[in-house]
Formats: sequence, C-alpha cells, structure tokens
Amino acid sequence: MRIGELAARTGASRRSLRYYEEQGLLVSTRSPSGQRCYDDDHVQRVALVRAFLAAGMSSRTIARMVPCMAEPTRDRARQALTAMNQERNRLSATIDSLAAARAALDDLITVNRDFLANAADD
Repeated sequence: MRIGELAARTGASRRSLRYYEEQGLLVSTRSPSGQRCYDDDHVQRVALVRAFLAAGMSSRTIARMVPCMAEPTRDRARQALTAMNQERNRLSATIDSLAAARAALDDLITVNRDFLANAADD
C-alpha cells in the first residue's frame, strides 16, 4: 500500500508517517518510481508508535524499542521494559514538579484572596 492508504487505515497524517520514517520508527520499501510502499505489518507498527507517543514517550525513546517491535525476543522485551520504566519515572518526576508548582500557585492565590478580602475599598 502507498502512504495515503496507510494514513487512511491508521488515522496518522502523511506528514506524521514521513516523520516516523525520518526518526527510524517506520521503514518502508520503495517502488521503482521512488514511492513509499507499506504492508499490513506497518498498520500495526503505526498503531503502536502512536500509542507510545500518546503515553508521552519521545520518538527517540520509541526508536530504541524498534528492534523489539520488529522482532520481539525476551532480551529485546526487557530492553523495551527498561525504556518504558525510564519514561514512566520521567513522567512521574514531571507530574511531581507540576503538582508542587500548582501548590505554590495555590498558596499565592490564597494570599491574594486574603488581601482582597481584608483590604479596604479604595
């Protein structure tokens, strides 16, 4: 299938599919005229890449897991699990940092509200 059909079947834009190729997340063959050619396995790969992206993983991290996606083995699955755990830890740290920032902002909002409640009308 060509890129347009893959885009239609996966819901990914043609631009996204080209980006996935540039990042090494997807590999196509080329027709004699140079057009990208894909098969049914690519539909599953794109779905998996999109799921990882939706989970907050970077394309660089996903690229490290491509060997496991292409030819899963226990060793590669362990490597993928390590990468996913690292991403989870990164996301958790970001969430913790954002929660702390929100708590600090809540404190500042409270101070401002208290000021407004106690301030004399000017």
